[in-house]
Amino acid sequence: MQVEHHRNGRAQTLATDAEVADSFLSKARGLMFRRGVPDDYALVFPFDDTDRRSLHMVFVPFDIDALWLCGGEVKKKKRLSAWTGIGFGLADTIVELPAGAADDVDVGDTIRLVE
Repeated sequence: MQVEHHRNGRAQTLATDAEVADSFLSKARGLMFRRGVPDDYALVFPFDDTDRRSLHMVFVPFDIDALWLCGGEVKKKKRLSAWTGIGFGLADTIVELPAGAADDVDVGDTIRLVE
C-alpha cells in the first residue's frame, strides 16, 4: 500500500511501504521499540469514527511527522520529537511518517491510501 499526497490536482507519493495498524495491539504499540523506519515507510492508524486522537513518542527513539486526517483531509500536521513528543488532533485516520517526509504537506491537503 502507498500513501499519496494530493494538492491542486497533483499527486506525490509520501510512502511506498505503508503498514496499517488495524488491531488494538498494533495501534497501542505503534512505532514503540523500533530503532528506525525506512525513508519510504508509513504507519497508518484507521479508526471507525472521528474523535480527538493522541500520539506519544515514549519508547520511540527517532523523530516522526504525524498527520491527523478526517475523510482524507489533513486537519493537523506536527513533527514529534523522539522520546518526548506528544500530539493531539481530531481524526478518523492518523499517518506517521519519517521526519521530513511531510514537509510539503499542508492543512487542507488530501492524503490517500492506494493499494
